[in-house]
Amino acid sequence: MDKSKDFLAFDLGAESGRGILGCFDGKQIKLKVLHRFPNGGIRILDNLHWDIISLWREIKNTLSICAKNGSNIESIGVDTWGVDFGLLDKTGHLIGLPFHYRDSRTTGVLEKVFDLMPRPSIFELSGCQFMEINTIYQLYSMVLTDSPLLRFAETFLTIPDLINFWLTGQKVSEFTNATTTQLYDPRKENWSAELCQVLNIPLSIFPKVIQPGTDIGLILPSITDETALQPTRVIAPACHDTGSAVAAVPVQNESWAYISSGTWSLMGIEVEEPII
Repeated sequence: MDKSKDFLAFDLGAESGRGILGCFDGKQIKLKVLHRFPNGGIRILDNLHWDIISLWREIKNTLSICAKNGSNIESIGVDTWGVDFGLLDKTGHLIGLPFHYRDSRTTGVLEKVFDLMPRPSIFELSGCQFMEINTIYQLYSMVLTDSPLLRFAETFLTIPDLINFWLTGQKVSEFTNATTTQLYDPRKENWSAELCQVLNIPLSIFPKVIQPGTDIGLILPSITDETALQPTRVIAPACHDTGSAVAAVPVQNESWAYISSGTWSLMGIEVEEPII
């Protein structure tokens, strides 16, 4: 490789976020944290939300830092925590602040879902572990309360998908984060129409699922104007932060397992097909 290439990664966790510059010379990659910023829940009345607007501001601040440093960025990638989401109206505007997975609105919802579909059947369709924080229970809590947020929703986007939409204007859902919703069918490789029908969750709000490595598009002209960063492509990594961490494990054989510890601790293995 004649010239090294720079890539910009945003790693957003439940407690903090980072903008990281990766310089690849063809043999090795060197990482430099350009910007670090806090994250966390913000309580409004009786509910816990994410301050997604603050995160968006810090992302644009990082882009401005890249521009000031003269970095020639090849592409941008974003990963975040799973399960949480934003809802867009028919004009593409965010409807309210995204709820935090620790918000109490899902308390007791697990059992209400099991009244409609048995636990084994849900696992057969999704292959996902059962936690009240999962997207499926967040959305069903909105069905139970006839939430106007859900009634007016045109598009569902997980947190990294929402950021990618604001960066590019493209509404898509990346595969690894889609699997954290417990609404994705890994056998059919698409959203579960059966789960949505049983729970009265509108299937139409879920966008096309894309695979890691997909070129989502160029950052919007409004962002290049605001940050002075050159037009840059946004590429979907494994948008679930644990998925990206596992993909980066430097192993050369197939007999290995991982333990990923951050805000959560998860363990597992890589296999060719889902084990359900």
